[in-house]
Amino acid sequence: MDVTTMKAMTAAECQPLLSIKGLKTHFETRAGIVKAVDGVDIELGRGEILGLVGESGSGKSITGFSILGLIDPPGRIADGSITYDGRDLVSMGEEDRRQLRGNDIAMIFQDPSMTLNPVLRIDTQMIETVQAHANVSTAEARQRARDALVQVGIPSPDERLKTYPYELSGGMRQRVAIAIALINSPKLIIADEPTTALDVSIQGQIIHEVKKLCRKTGTALIWITHDLAVVAGLADRIAVMYAGRIVETGKTADLIERPLHPYTKGLIDSVPSHSTRGRRLHQIKGITPSLLNLPQGCAFRERCEKATKECLVAPKPTLLAGRLVRCWNPAL
Repeated sequence: MDVTTMKAMTAAECQPLLSIKGLKTHFETRAGIVKAVDGVDIELGRGEILGLVGESGSGKSITGFSILGLIDPPGRIADGSITYDGRDLVSMGEEDRRQLRGNDIAMIFQDPSMTLNPVLRIDTQMIETVQAHANVSTAEARQRARDALVQVGIPSPDERLKTYPYELSGGMRQRVAIAIALINSPKLIIADEPTTALDVSIQGQIIHEVKKLCRKTGTALIWITHDLAVVAGLADRIAVMYAGRIVETGKTADLIERPLHPYTKGLIDSVPSHSTRGRRLHQIKGITPSLLNLPQGCAFRERCEKATKECLVAPKPTLLAGRLVRCWNPAL
């Protein structure tokens, strides 16, 4: 291998696997334009795990759907770029997208009914997923399906392959959906609150297996959740999202130990812990504003205890203590 080729390979490895810049995903309704995602910037390295955290309605899931091109009318990507492994996903044709989905990029949905076909057996669906992207025999595809079920902790995998989704519990269906996402060893997995329906022990097992897969294969992961406790032990970095924008991004340990944005601090303070036993949990006052009618300036202004007149102007992301923070009055 010559020096030029080696330099080119090194440069490619240094480039982020996923780069999102200025992403805006809007929904045009009779009442007006819903700015579900309003100027999001994300970079994700190969093998990196990012926790995307925020309350319901903050735009987390829509960000994930935008990456995969799963935004249907009246929704549309109004502005911004999404680059995956050097390829522009926004302008990519539908056929090329189909080749990426389930192969290079996989998504685990919160509701397994979005993944599983109720009239097809589990083995049929998993074998089709393998053979859609790899020229392998049915026997080999079945073995890969069986291995994937074992990986997510499903007992008696040979029997489960022969069942229909309605014969399984909700938690079991979700584990099958996770197995389907893992089956082709994708380079990027987008997980949209995938363990919500699972009990704590299985949740821990799934998180352990997914983390191990990322470390072993270099798979990157975006774990979308409202539960900071989950990503605290999983993610390398955390991006906190509020009203369609990312308000703070940083290394997990730094962000958990010393949150800079008042919203991040509110989320962390509301998580139960041994130190809060017997006391009322902290609660962020108010509710998430309507994305149809966001307040002037900082969207968190009306719920923030540190709000000032400056907050009538929307703050720009600022680099503080190694983190990007969108706030006029961060906790320094």
